[in-house]
Amino acid sequence: MAEECVPVIRYEELPEGPVVVLLDQTRLPAEEAELVCTDVPALVDAICSLAVRGAPVLGIAGGYGVALAAARGFDVADAAEQLAHARPTAVNLAYGARRVEAAYREALGAGRGEAYAAAQALAEARALHREDAEASDRMAEHGSVLLAELVPGGGMRVLTHCNTGRLVSGGNGTALAVLKAVHRAGELRRLWVGETRPLLQGARLTAYEAAEAGMAYSVLADGAAGSLFAAGEVDAVVVGADRIAADGSVANKVGTYSLAVLAGHHGVPFVVVAPVTTIDLDTASGSEIEVEQRAAYEVTEGPWARPLGLGAGPGGGPGVGPALAPVGAHAYNPAFDVTPSALVTAVVTDEGVASPVTPEGIAELCSTSRMRASRSADGMMKS
Repeated sequence: MAEECVPVIRYEELPEGPVVVLLDQTRLPAEEAELVCTDVPALVDAICSLAVRGAPVLGIAGGYGVALAAARGFDVADAAEQLAHARPTAVNLAYGARRVEAAYREALGAGRGEAYAAAQALAEARALHREDAEASDRMAEHGSVLLAELVPGGGMRVLTHCNTGRLVSGGNGTALAVLKAVHRAGELRRLWVGETRPLLQGARLTAYEAAEAGMAYSVLADGAAGSLFAAGEVDAVVVGADRIAADGSVANKVGTYSLAVLAGHHGVPFVVVAPVTTIDLDTASGSEIEVEQRAAYEVTEGPWARPLGLGAGPGGGPGVGPALAPVGAHAYNPAFDVTPSALVTAVVTDEGVASPVTPEGIAELCSTSRMRASRSADGMMKS
C-alpha cells in the first residue's frame, strides 16, 4: 500500500458495527477529513458527490460496499446493484461490486451460513484492494520504462490531466504513479498539471499529491494547454482512464480528448495508464461508452460553491454559492470524453503495454491478465 497520512479508503470493524471510512476528497487540499459510511446509500452518496473518485479506488469502494452490506445483513444483490450504477462510465466500480457479490454468493452456496459468506465477501474485497496496490507498482515500472524510450535524455516536461495518484488507488495510482517513478529517477523536469474544470481535480488533488512527493510542478489553466504545446514546452502527455473499450478508445475526464488532439498535432506522445480491469471488452467501441452528465451548477456556480474544502454539506447542491452565470443558464457538463485509439500512443497497464493501440493488442493484455489469475489460483504464481 502507498504510504500516506490518511488512508484513502479502509474497512473498519467498530464495536457498533463495520463501516467504510473514506478520505473526503471534496475537502482537499484545505482539510484532510474522513467520511464514515455505515451503509450502502451513504457510500453511494459519497461516490456521487466525488468524496471518493477515480476508477481503481471506485472498484475498491464497490467491493467494500458489498462486503459492508453482507456484514450488516442488508440485501447484498440490491447493494451491488446500487453501487454498480452509482457512476456509469467508470467500469471498475461495477467490477468491484460484482466480483465481491459473486464471492458472497459462492460462499453462501457452500451452505455454511451468512456469517461465513460475509467473511468471504470481505476477504475478496481486501484481496481486490491488495491487488490494486500491486498493479499500481507494475504500472509505474512499465510506464517509466516506456517514457524513457519515448523521451530519451531525461529532463521530461510532462502534462497530466485530472488526478491519477494515490487518491484514486489502493497504491500509488496510475498515471501519477508512473510520473512519481520518473521523478524518483531524477528524470522529471516539470509536471504540468491541468486544473481540470469544472471540479478542479488537477489543481486541488494532483497539485496536492505533487507537493507531497516533492515534484516540480505548475498548475495550468485548461484553456492554456494549446499555447504550452505551441511553445514546445510539453514532451509527453500522460493520463489515466475510467473505461477502455475493446477497440482501444479511452474514456477519461472531460478535456482529455482535446489534449490528445493537441498532442497529435504537435507530435507529442500521448500515453494512457490504467489497470487492466479498466478494459471493458464487452464495450466494442468508444461510441458505446455511456458518458456521465453532471449537474449544471458545477459550471454555473463553480466547485467552490459546495464542499471542496470550503463548506456546504455532503453532496452539495445548487444555490449555495455566488453565481458565475446568469440564473437559469443551461450548461453542458459531461464528466468524461472519449479519445479514439488512433490518438493514443500507448496504453500502459499492470500486464504490460499496448503500442500501437489496436483491438488485438488490447485483447492480448486481457488474455495475459486472465492467465495470471488462473496461475495464481492454482498456486503456480503469486501476483
